[in-house]
Amino acid sequence: MRSCSRFCDLLPDLPKARMVSPLAALTVLCLLSSCASGPAGYGGSTHYLPGVRSGNNEFGLGPSPQMTSNFMLNDTVSYWDGEGIPGSPAVVISLSQQRAYFYKGNQLVGVSLISTGTDQYETPTGDFKIIQKNKDHESNLYGDYKYPDGTIAMKDIDTSKDPQPPGTVYDGADMPYFMRFTGGVGMHGGFLPGFPASHGCVRMPEPMAKIYFENVSNGTPVRVVH
Repeated sequence: MRSCSRFCDLLPDLPKARMVSPLAALTVLCLLSSCASGPAGYGGSTHYLPGVRSGNNEFGLGPSPQMTSNFMLNDTVSYWDGEGIPGSPAVVISLSQQRAYFYKGNQLVGVSLISTGTDQYETPTGDFKIIQKNKDHESNLYGDYKYPDGTIAMKDIDTSKDPQPPGTVYDGADMPYFMRFTGGVGMHGGFLPGFPASHGCVRMPEPMAKIYFENVSNGTPVRVVH
């Protein structure tokens, strides 16, 4: 039997995320037979549950219409079934699957599509805990330089590398429902293009970030795996 870390106590073998009809159960079993293995820390060889919704998913939204990609609009993975479910919260973030799995006790109650760090700005792996929550967080490192009238002088800048043009102000990138779990890295609402694209943070559709934000607290375990 494979050895298991303490996190396995929070995340046992594949939980039942929802009640299904016999026909739906058969469909799910067929899907699972071809799906990739789930994130480490489940305490065994398991599979993640694929999304069962289709079309314009209610969670496939960005912070604004301009920041809603077709990938997000066609999100058939993200869902939340955690209302009224007891149990301590825990989150598993899978970099390879680009998913964030939410547990209450030993039950999987939500899944969100995500966009994690690029090869240059990797999202760190390991066991963490939520250490800060900020609903209206703004980045102090990434954003835009703007003129007083609001026009953009330089877009998508890194304040540690890009000198600020004279007469401009710094406007930090919005990171709504920020859930910091290590250093400058956390989960938050943001743009999802369908591949890892962040500076290390874990971007989520904003409606999903809001739900996760409302269901975690300081100290909630977060595991990031490949």
